[in-house]
Amino acid sequence: MRLVAVNQLQAGMRLGKKIYNDEGLILLADGVELTDSLIKRLFLMDIGYVYIEDSITDDIVIPEMLQDETRNQALKIIRKEFKQMSGASGITKGFYHLDKKFSKIMDSILGDLSTQEDPMIMLMDMHTADNYLYAHSLNVCLYTLVLGIAHGYSQEELHVIGMGALLHDIGKTQIPAKIVHKPGMLSDEEFRHMKAHTEIGYRILKDEPNIPLLAAHCALQHHERIDGSGYPRGLKGPEIHEYAKWLGVADSYDAMTSNRIYKKAMLPHQAVEALYVGSGTLYEQEQLELFRDRVIIYPMGLTVRLSNGESGVVVKIDPTTPHRPVVRVLTGPEGEKVAPFERDLGTALSIVIVDVDGSG
Repeated sequence: MRLVAVNQLQAGMRLGKKIYNDEGLILLADGVELTDSLIKRLFLMDIGYVYIEDSITDDIVIPEMLQDETRNQALKIIRKEFKQMSGASGITKGFYHLDKKFSKIMDSILGDLSTQEDPMIMLMDMHTADNYLYAHSLNVCLYTLVLGIAHGYSQEELHVIGMGALLHDIGKTQIPAKIVHKPGMLSDEEFRHMKAHTEIGYRILKDEPNIPLLAAHCALQHHERIDGSGYPRGLKGPEIHEYAKWLGVADSYDAMTSNRIYKKAMLPHQAVEALYVGSGTLYEQEQLELFRDRVIIYPMGLTVRLSNGESGVVVKIDPTTPHRPVVRVLTGPEGEKVAPFERDLGTALSIVIVDVDGSG
């Protein structure tokens, strides 16, 4: 299958992967034939890219980070608990107790990741921009755990940092919906309210019997930055817990690569470049380097243009060099169609990817 920008879809194409809303419900099933009205609907849902079936790339199987059952159960629990907390009185005073199901779903997520020999951060399932909070919480949890596994944390440590990542934005349940879902830039006053979600989240989690205290500190510190420019306390470098630093990278990456009410998603390579602008100032350089080595910046199925003029589709990723994939070349240097063949950028070191489909 192939990853195609929505603005390049044509009637008659068939979806290669399901499209979900951010509550885990299927909006469009795989195999659905696209019509002009469905393509327009995708535009209106602010979805930038979808996977489509394609005879030239029908052997490409897109790997999944989680089993369907685990993903759907996690989103169901997040949705239920967060909705129940929204607007609840007394919640930040410790009168509410989070369900133990969060701990159980963390065990399931870690179980799924443990079956993967070399888990990587990859583009997640396509979601609409509505109720972004639910899918974002799960994505950030997965990305943080992949980084934690690569860093060498123990299972106990992974459980704690995973819980912190899953619940890092829980404070947003107490922020007015008109601010959280505002389709434009926040005013200074609105941004002040939004920033309060870190401290609210900490107060919600710190006394919860089922939640590790370090998870509460993840909620408090995930917007702190090593140069002191973050919030809520303007902490610097070693003052920020290392879990929160990992979480800050994962949170920023998912925010950039997800569809939002007010902006289109970036492709992974664009988001990685944006993160590197903050290397040594916003984020620890060593953490960004490990992140770069664990993220698939050119997703399988993506159409790319090479420095020798050829174009093709990414068909295979080597976990040791994820930035140099195998490309199935479909057109030659002059744009002419050629008999498909595979070029391994891991060995063709003089050739690099210079552009991707839809990046402009």
